[in-house]
Amino acid sequence: MDTNTRKINIYEEAGLCLLCNDAPCTKACRTGDPARAIRAVRFYNHKPALRWVKDCSDEDLERAEQACIHYNGPIRIRQLIRSISADDVDESHYPDLGITFCGIKCENPFFLASSAVCTNYEMVAHAFDLGWGGVFYKTICIEDIHEVSPRFDAMHSAANHGDFYGFRNMEQLSENAVDVDFDILHRLKTDYPTKVVVASIMGKTEDEWMALAKMAEDAGCDAVELNFSCPQMKSKGMGSDVGQSPELVKAYTASVKRAVAIPVIAKMTPNITHITEPAEASLQGGADALSAINTIKSVTMSREAEVTGQRTISGYSGRAVRPIALRYVLEMAEMPWRPQLSGIGGIETWRDALEFLQLGCSNVQVCTAVMQYGYRIIDDLVLGLQRYMAKCGITELQQLVGEQLTSFESPSGLDRDTIVYPKFSQDLCVGCGRCEISCSDGGHQAIVFNSETRRPRLVGTKCVGCHLCRLVCPTGAIGVTKRIAK
Repeated sequence: MDTNTRKINIYEEAGLCLLCNDAPCTKACRTGDPARAIRAVRFYNHKPALRWVKDCSDEDLERAEQACIHYNGPIRIRQLIRSISADDVDESHYPDLGITFCGIKCENPFFLASSAVCTNYEMVAHAFDLGWGGVFYKTICIEDIHEVSPRFDAMHSAANHGDFYGFRNMEQLSENAVDVDFDILHRLKTDYPTKVVVASIMGKTEDEWMALAKMAEDAGCDAVELNFSCPQMKSKGMGSDVGQSPELVKAYTASVKRAVAIPVIAKMTPNITHITEPAEASLQGGADALSAINTIKSVTMSREAEVTGQRTISGYSGRAVRPIALRYVLEMAEMPWRPQLSGIGGIETWRDALEFLQLGCSNVQVCTAVMQYGYRIIDDLVLGLQRYMAKCGITELQQLVGEQLTSFESPSGLDRDTIVYPKFSQDLCVGCGRCEISCSDGGHQAIVFNSETRRPRLVGTKCVGCHLCRLVCPTGAIGVTKRIAK
C-alpha cells in the first residue's frame, strides 16, 4: 500500500505535533490550515478537522510536511488527513451552547478558572475575544502577596517533555493591589457585557470577606466566588484551612450573603475526607452554588523546582486529577440539597467537560490546559460539544446536566452475576504480547501467547473479565463482547 494513503493512528500522530505558534506547516500550505486540522484531531474533533484541509491537494500537504519543524522528523500530515473519514454530522445543525447558572445567562459553559491564566485585563479580554464564556478572576485578597521563583513543576514522560499529565504550582493569589483588580473587573464587564465576570475573593475575617464581596458587587461583577480552598496560603486561617472547617465555611458564606445581592459561589477543597460536610455548610450559609475542585496537596522532587534549595507542599492539577475531581462533584451532586455546580479539575477536551456536565455541573472552569496550550483550545471545546449534541439530537445544553447521575450505584449494589469477555481483533493485533505479560503477571493467567504466529489466545475458563488486557493493548486490538451470565 502507498505509504501516503495508508491509514495510521491519527491520535498518536497528532499527539506528536508540537502545536506550534504561527505554524510553519500552515504557512507553507497554499490552500488550507493543516495545523488547525491537526489541533482538532489532538482535541478529539477528528472528523470536523477535514474542514480545514478540504481543498488541499497532496502537493499542498507535502509542502506542509516539509515545513514541519518537529525535532524527531515531520508529522505525517498526508497520512493523518487521508486516514480521516468524512464527517457524518451536519454543522449547520449545531445547537447553541447557552446555559443559565445562578440565574446568569452564559453564552457557553467554558470559563477560565481563578489562576495564573487570568491575572490582568489584557489576558481576559483576549480570552473573551476568542470565545470563552466567562472568567473566575484570580483570587483577590487584602494580604500582601509575593510569589516565589520558580513556582511551577510538572509530571511528564521522558518521551514528551512538554505534554505534562500533572502540574504542581506554588502560586498563591493576585499580586495586584485590591483597587487595581476591581478596576480591571469593572472594565471587563463594561467592555464585555455579555460575558460572565466572577470575582474570586479570600478574606481572613468576616469583615474582610464582606468588604471584598461588596467591592466585587460595586465593580459590576455577576457573582462572587469564595475561595475556601487554596492549598498553599502562607497565613493561617485562609484557603484550605477554612475549607476544612464547616463552621467557618458557613459563617463566612452567611456574612457574604448578608453583604451582597449577587450570587455567591463557594469553592471547595479536595484536601478533605468528606467534601460534603463543608459543601452542606456553605449551602446552609446561603451559597447559591458550589465550585470544585481546587488543587490537591502534593509533593514533587524535581531539583529544578526548588526555591533556594527548599521544597514545599503545594497544589496538583492537570488531567491526572480529573477522576478525583469527578468523584467530588458526584458526591456533591448527590447531596439532598441538589446544588448548582461549577466543575474544575483536569479539563482539556470537550469530552472531559462533558463528563462534568453529565454529573451535574452547569459550567466548567479550565486552568492547566490553558497554561499548556493557550486560550485557543476554546475552539475545540465549543466545536466538540456542539457536534456531540447535534449527533445525539440534543437541542439545549441543560439536557446534559446531570444525565448520568442515575447510572451510579454503590459497590455492594453492582451486578456480580454476569461477565464481559475481551474480544481480540486479529486485524489490529501486531503481536507484541503485552496482553499476555500483563495477564500473566498482574491478572489471572488467562492468555496464551503463540510465539510462532505471534498471536494471543484467550483461555475462557480462566478469564474473569477484568479487562486489564484491553487497557494495556497499545493498538486498540482488544474490545468487548456482549455481557452474559457467568
